[in-house]
Amino acid sequence: MATITLRLSNELKESASEVAEYYGFDLGSVTRAFYTQMSRERSIPLDLRPYEPNAESLRAIAETDAAIASGKYELYDDAESLLAAARA
Repeated sequence: MATITLRLSNELKESASEVAEYYGFDLGSVTRAFYTQMSRERSIPLDLRPYEPNAESLRAIAETDAAIASGKYELYDDAESLLAAARA
């Protein structure tokens, strides 16, 4: 077995830990999975392209921002009630 030491800012570690925990993992498990995938695929499994939302997503973001700013939006307790409202 080998040990790897990483230097990260506290903010990055906390943020990454939250994501890992959301999926039921700890950072050590995620790191091992990353190295396993890198070794298996013989590549670095990262998408380094900048995220660019498409035109439809930009419109949806603008509509959502406007609804929030105006206070004109509905909250739903579950998906069933959301779908019922959408069908109405």
